Amino acid sequence: MGKKNSAFRAVGDMFNYSWILKNITFFLFLAALAVVYIANGHMSENRIRKINETGRLLKDLQYEYKTLKSEMMFKSRESEMIKAAGPLGLSMDTTAPFRIKLISRKAEAGESEN
Repeated sequence: MGKKNSAFRAVGDMFNYSWILKNITFFLFLAALAVVYIANGHMSENRIRKINETGRLLKDLQYEYKTLKSEMMFKSRESEMIKAAGPLGLSMDTTAPFRIKLISRKAEAGESEN
C-alpha cells in the first residue's frame, strides 16, 4: 500500500495550490477557448438550418413559378383567349384584313404644283 500512496502523493504534489495559482491564466484561456468552440458549433448549426430552409423555400418558389408559367402559356393560346373573351361580348373578326396603300409624298407634291 505504500507504493500506491506514494504515487497519489506524487500526483498530488504536482497539482498543489501554488502550481494551480501560477497557471490560472492558462486555465482561464482554456475555458475561454471551450466557450468559443461551443458557441461556434451553435452558430454553424443555426446557419446550416437557415441554409436548408432557404433551399426549401427556393424549391417551392421554383415549382410555383413553373406552374404559373405553364398556366399562363396555356391561357395565352388563341383558343383560350377566345373562350375568355366570349363572356365579355368580344368575338374574333371574321373579315380579312386589307392593305392600305401609301401614296408617296413626291407624287403628291408633283401633282399639286401642276
